[in-house]
Amino acid sequence: MPYSRELLGCLAEFAETRSESIALAMGTERVTYAELAAMAMSAYHGIDALHLPEGSRVALHATKSPRTVALIVACLLARRPFLLPSTELGEAAMETLLERAGATHVLSAEVDGMITREVHKIDVTSGPFDTGSLRDPELTPGSVSFILTTSGSTGLPKVVPLTFAAVERFTDWAIEAFGIREGTVVLNYAPLNFDLCLLDVRATIKAGGTTVLVEPDRATNGKHLAATLRTHSVAVLQSVPMLFRLLLDTYDGEPFTSVRHVITTGDKVPARLLPELPRLFPNARFHNIYGSTETNDSFIHEFTGSLRGGGQIIESLPIGRPLPGVDALVLDRDGTVLHGPATGELLVSTPFQTPGYAVADGSGTDKFVRLEPDGPVYFRSGDLVRRDADGLFTLLGRNDSQVKVRGVRVNLEEIEQALLAHERVAGAAVVALPDEVAGLVLHAVVRRDGAEQPLGVLALREHCRRHLPRPALPTTIRVVDDALPTTSTGKTDRKAVIRDLLSGS
Repeated sequence: MPYSRELLGCLAEFAETRSESIALAMGTERVTYAELAAMAMSAYHGIDALHLPEGSRVALHATKSPRTVALIVACLLARRPFLLPSTELGEAAMETLLERAGATHVLSAEVDGMITREVHKIDVTSGPFDTGSLRDPELTPGSVSFILTTSGSTGLPKVVPLTFAAVERFTDWAIEAFGIREGTVVLNYAPLNFDLCLLDVRATIKAGGTTVLVEPDRATNGKHLAATLRTHSVAVLQSVPMLFRLLLDTYDGEPFTSVRHVITTGDKVPARLLPELPRLFPNARFHNIYGSTETNDSFIHEFTGSLRGGGQIIESLPIGRPLPGVDALVLDRDGTVLHGPATGELLVSTPFQTPGYAVADGSGTDKFVRLEPDGPVYFRSGDLVRRDADGLFTLLGRNDSQVKVRGVRVNLEEIEQALLAHERVAGAAVVALPDEVAGLVLHAVVRRDGAEQPLGVLALREHCRRHLPRPALPTTIRVVDDALPTTSTGKTDRKAVIRDLLSGS
């Protein structure tokens, strides 16, 4: 995959040649390329004035705003490696992450600061500037730029450093894959600390497009999301399934005709939702993307024809085939590489992946392995996949989503998908809780649709009996009207579901 010039040179060029074109939009705010360049230079001078030790890392308070994007650009210009942690972390977890990342100072472009240690407020203003100073400084492709974190769904988030070269290779691929050009409008739904922003924000600015930032406090308002798509004529839409569910729940019959590419990612798409997508986006091509923070996107599957062909409902959407330059393997439980049709753990090696976690104690190093002394480094995803005879991969679930109930192995995600196949179910979460007799018992929490008719537990039990083996049947099923708790990235927060069950709320 070719390595092109980086974002800074592109931004400088657009600030000169397309100065009035919109780079960022959020609510009523519009930021042109000239203004973004000026804001980034202002922030760069603010960072320089701190006189931080050369090479030291910083953390950014990733409040979503055009000013935070400008601060990110300023850190790139300063060649200052920066950590983007979630704004929802508690103080103790935040301090641990800062220590693991080696971040000595915290910067913010907004008035509100992080809930930990002193925060340096960086002035991000728009004014006159010289684009020559924004041109690419000397680049060391293997040095660290972005430092992201994993979702932390199984514990404290892991620190994931990404090199300049890895990020630029990824943005080059994304620009080409989705036809992002000057003037292309791309929606950014995810928080700025989420790896989806490498496409939504960085690739879009690099290509000269417009990134529309969804305000966090309106991210669950389906009507607002629909108005945003129409107002800005969004062409590329990437999101976790929750956004599409919100759009469908408030759909007024007017399709989103400007959308050319719909990208589902981050979680399994409920089978019932898939056939509805062409109704919402009649002019779009549909893609399912699979990846992780550690590797970035590594698989893609275009399913446009399957939806518009009028055939069977897609029960389980494949993740597709590896991206160019990506090597994928399937391992059985004994660590043997399987060939041909197979089911097992997915290992991937990508041009976009991290060199490894940033930890002092060496934990997590077993996730990055070489199968041959001079071979590529593979990331052990922990995901179970099925590869068919044609080389098409389908995600089955997580290794850690498998539990044993009375000695039989079951997959929590498969149970959730079975529940979501019910026509009255709008959301589902299944968790396993300790039990003195059985060891573990399964509990399901189901959100019913908005219809006035009640949804009975007996009907759901019968539905489960038709679709699941006996060991996978939930012991209890709770039906609720409120949305299930979600993480900041829109995935179901199973930890919160467990807390609610244990507290009886």
